[in-house]
Amino acid sequence: MTTTTSSLVHSPAFLKGDEFSIDTFALLKQDGSLFEGAAPPDLDRDKALRIYHAMVFTRVLDERMLAAQRQGRLSFYMQCTGEEAAVIGSAAALDDEDMIMAQYREQGALAYRGFSCDEFMNQMFGNERDYGKGRQMPIHYGSAKLNYMTISSPLATQIPQATGYAYGQKLAGDGHCTITYFGEGAASEGDFHAALNMATVHKVPVIFFCRNNGYAISTPAVEQFAADGVAPRAFGYKMRVIRVDGNDVLAVYQATMEARRLAVEHNQPVLIEAMTYRLAAHSSSDDPSGYRSKKEEEAWREKDPILRLRRWLESCDWWSDEEEKALQERLRREVLETMKAAQKRPAPPLDSLVTDVYDTPTPQLNEQLAKLEAHIRLYPEAYPKSASRRSAEGSAGAPGAENGQGGR
Repeated sequence: MTTTTSSLVHSPAFLKGDEFSIDTFALLKQDGSLFEGAAPPDLDRDKALRIYHAMVFTRVLDERMLAAQRQGRLSFYMQCTGEEAAVIGSAAALDDEDMIMAQYREQGALAYRGFSCDEFMNQMFGNERDYGKGRQMPIHYGSAKLNYMTISSPLATQIPQATGYAYGQKLAGDGHCTITYFGEGAASEGDFHAALNMATVHKVPVIFFCRNNGYAISTPAVEQFAADGVAPRAFGYKMRVIRVDGNDVLAVYQATMEARRLAVEHNQPVLIEAMTYRLAAHSSSDDPSGYRSKKEEEAWREKDPILRLRRWLESCDWWSDEEEKALQERLRREVLETMKAAQKRPAPPLDSLVTDVYDTPTPQLNEQLAKLEAHIRLYPEAYPKSASRRSAEGSAGAPGAENGQGGR
């Protein structure tokens, strides 16, 4: 049995795949004005400012936490700088009940949904209020109450998981979808192809959102694939696809709104390729000067997505210099004060090492915990004072017990 509908031909004709190119959807120029013939999405003042505040908060958080890592106060950090429009513009187009499965540079989506500065800090410092109880490295956030699946480190694993979760949403019939974020480097993993194939075969409400920021760590896109980016791959799976200017928050918002409609109303999976640029290093462990030029970076800084949105807000008389100054000062103060408070909080209780897997810790786990406690008593100088036994019951009422992680 075959599913193809092609006609028979009688001489070999090989197709190369570059017979057409995919256009980029854009609405907003860098000066804040709309392109001729472009119409802004249905976006009111309050929501536009909510998007802008989340973008500015994310930029301020990134600047401060990278500085904290350089000072030795934090072990690791990854910035969203330059990609705020792609991440936050798409998250704003979703319903708050839709599931987000992020890679590791989508803190802006979580901020937009209401994750507090304190919650960010508790996770990064792994203190007693961290929902993950200090078991993960920094920036691996998760929130069940905000429908944000906990981040896992292995590259691209969230993509097929998003398809599976969306299949469950289809069966539930509650009118929700899943969005999964990943970079163009992750799209080179086999997980990507398995996920897209399953999504179209089973017709599930999932949005695959590729942040094409030009580099998979140090490997430029031109060395990753010969085709016209990631978007054309959708045709191999008969999937709806759109390419969008990832620094244009209005275009991202409108494209994702339509993608969600297709996913929820018609169970059609959608691939969105957002063309953007990672202005920062890949992570706090990376030095981009070894693989790209300052001239290239400066050219993209002139396309700053935050500045572009700010200019549009000002053209609508929705924002002013005074409001900008007040917002920047408030956020910088909030991030600094919250960081200092979170850093002083003790680590999670030692007993929490054996909880959250079984309803009641098994004898083997209790035995291992007892051996660990004995080891710490022998070498107390090598461990923080907080590594003393406190009952898991005593921490059950701590912040996070009712919120938990996002399921991983």
